[in-house]
Amino acid sequence: MPGYFARPARLLKALLLGTALIHTPALARTVTIALPGDINTLDPDQTNSIGTDLSVLSNLYPALVLRAPDGALVPALATEWHAVDARTWDFTLTPGARFIDGEPIDAGTVQWNVARVLSRSKVTPVASWYAQITDVIALSPTHLRIVTSTPYPALPAQLSMLFLLPPKWSRTHNPAHEASSGGPYIVDQIVPGDHVSMHANPDYFGPKPAFDRAVYRIIPESNTAIYALETGEVDYIARLPTDQIARINRQGTAIAGAVPSIRSVFIKFNTEKPPFNNRMFRQALNYAIDHRAITDALFDGQALPSACQVLTPDYVGYTPDLAGYPYDPDRARDLIRRSGVDLSRPFEFDIPRGSYLQGEEVGLAVQQMFRAVGVRTTIHLIDFGQYIARYRKAHDLAPLSVLGQAWVTLDADGLLKLFRTGNPYSYWSNPDFDAALDAAAGTIDPARRQSAYATATKIMCAEAPVAFLYIEPATYAYSRRLALHPRGDTWIRAFDMRPAK
Repeated sequence: MPGYFARPARLLKALLLGTALIHTPALARTVTIALPGDINTLDPDQTNSIGTDLSVLSNLYPALVLRAPDGALVPALATEWHAVDARTWDFTLTPGARFIDGEPIDAGTVQWNVARVLSRSKVTPVASWYAQITDVIALSPTHLRIVTSTPYPALPAQLSMLFLLPPKWSRTHNPAHEASSGGPYIVDQIVPGDHVSMHANPDYFGPKPAFDRAVYRIIPESNTAIYALETGEVDYIARLPTDQIARINRQGTAIAGAVPSIRSVFIKFNTEKPPFNNRMFRQALNYAIDHRAITDALFDGQALPSACQVLTPDYVGYTPDLAGYPYDPDRARDLIRRSGVDLSRPFEFDIPRGSYLQGEEVGLAVQQMFRAVGVRTTIHLIDFGQYIARYRKAHDLAPLSVLGQAWVTLDADGLLKLFRTGNPYSYWSNPDFDAALDAAAGTIDPARRQSAYATATKIMCAEAPVAFLYIEPATYAYSRRLALHPRGDTWIRAFDMRPAK
């Protein structure tokens, strides 16, 4: 039965597929993509890392719907979908779809995969995304019904993150270290820390990928990735510093640029630790930040200042008429004086190393801006894994930290919930904010949802549980032999790419 050993548990070596490989012609068109980090797991239910793990796995496993490069939700396994009522969704599925071992990809497959994600016997980091689902009913192989406990207008968008494993294969294989396929590509080889190669699936039920082969090379260091692009070793790179965009374009061998991402970067305050439970002090720190100096000087004008909200214009629920905190250091000093906060000692300031584009530079710039109004900080550069352990597991976040957040549904419901009372990611509590989220969650009416989210974002702006900074630019560069639509949601998918005409 086809099934591909990808790597052992400790990632010490690659297991190559021998006679089972389906070889592509020697002159087949290949696209080579630089991946900015290693792959942590091959199990799509055990990761939420879009820019690495899920970008690769989305080539192998099908989803009901997909997010296209232009941001639209488009059919995949599901050819159409609609809301039957506020808590019920129906999906019509492609007939005859199969995994590479012949196992059907149908309504029963989706039913099994949702149950796997929500199973209490094995905790998955993505379970909360689907916790509102109360029932998945396979009305026929091509007719699926999903029932939720409360209105869930963002459900189709969230299902674009549910990649379907073959149920029978998964019972006898370890999806964390082995890969099957029912998607556009089939794995040939995985060498941990080096590369993943794959070839087009001739029996894929959807549109055939434009490239016969795809190779993901793992290149975390941006200068190395840029060199690989310039020498023709790779065709696409992401997360390059903004100051390299003009230089690459001047050389003429590649196309570089940036688009606004769906991620906002901000300074997160731990309002559970004094003096950051003092609203006046938090507001003062927002006035202390020169947003234009950050976006123009550090990002060459490629970043956009946040409009006093963590949502970006791509999200349902974005409030376009919300004014941000102007740069006003005199007002910041006055508010600090009136707040009564003791500034005799510096505050801890954590920056996750390498997690956000030029994040370390941003942290240092903010440190200087805070110092200019009398607030001293001690910066700690920490690994992202250590940061997440402190943030999520220990619930002991530093008083200040650089953080970037996004939500792939592009719906305020997902992102704003991270600031709700009791959410393990929140570190802030406001009953009026919570009530506004409840009002939005209780309806599928777009106008009522927009009004409720406008209330929530205005409360958050005034209460300032973060220092609002900027929308992170999604930077990219690609070979002139490629044609693609740059995307701001960090997906790096081989099947989105085409040869240039």
